[in-house]
Amino acid sequence: MPDIDAVEQALGVTFQNKDTLRQALVHRSYLNEHPDFPLGHNERLEFLGDAVLELVVTEYLFQNFENPEGELTNWRASLVNADILAGICSDMGVEPFLYLSRGEAKDSDSKARRYILANAYEAIIGAIYLDQGWEASKTFIMKFVVSKLPNILEHRLYIDPKSRFQEAAQEKMGVTPTYKVLSEEGPDHAKLFKIGAYLGKELVATGEGTSKHEAQVAAAEAAITQMHW
Repeated sequence: MPDIDAVEQALGVTFQNKDTLRQALVHRSYLNEHPDFPLGHNERLEFLGDAVLELVVTEYLFQNFENPEGELTNWRASLVNADILAGICSDMGVEPFLYLSRGEAKDSDSKARRYILANAYEAIIGAIYLDQGWEASKTFIMKFVVSKLPNILEHRLYIDPKSRFQEAAQEKMGVTPTYKVLSEEGPDHAKLFKIGAYLGKELVATGEGTSKHEAQVAAAEAAITQMHW
């Protein structure tokens, strides 16, 4: 059983009810293998935490920026997306403490794991809100999530990678990027696409994804890094 003291230390929060935090770490798959586990999975806490997170971020943006609603919406989306939340959860060292099935525990590098981490982070926020209240939740979110906003604004990460790559390529080289499918693997219901991002005839970077769009986005992101843009 995970060491809850160690989780609390990672979060910087001491819970009155340790089971509230413990439940935030329980993925549905764990209960399939441990039906007698005394706690439920974390999806209801995730539902609550998602709402708390969105409100804290929205309130902060509303109070601190005069930008139009559309821009604030994009900024908020870039702060609360699954990749950002999964990264925060991983960086905090929570991943080893998650209650996962044996299969999920082995599958550590997949897209599914990123969603499990992101959902666990939202569930933790829900647990903090239940156990500690609004102000503690807000402090936690400001420290770990809202603190990422300056970097997002500086590097324009609220704009999707394909648009950023295109803008930079046109500005710096007068070229519009193109994308080409390099390979398709797997059955129709579980295809994996590998796509190349090109500047003229030069292959700059490749990306993989379960859809062509996802692979193009990954290729554009890799190309921005490759070109130091």
